[in-house]
Amino acid sequence: MSTTMSVSELAQILFTSPLQASAAPTAEQVRMAVAARLAECGDDCGTCLARVAQEAGDHPEAYAARMRWALDAVHAAFYDLAVAA
Repeated sequence: MSTTMSVSELAQILFTSPLQASAAPTAEQVRMAVAARLAECGDDCGTCLARVAQEAGDHPEAYAARMRWALDAVHAAFYDLAVAA
């Protein structure tokens, strides 16, 4: 996974993954979900990001809450990696 992706891009990838906030995932689970989802998109970030619009259109009532969770989860999961670098 590219380390040059922004928190926003990583959150959008997580947003389209099957991982749920209700599972209270660990940082490792969040990183694994992002990596798995990106791999499912052929390592093409653009393909993953296009799914956000589709998901938002399909479930507009859940979009804001899920995106807030995804942003928070990615920030927490990737923060320790950024600090270690």
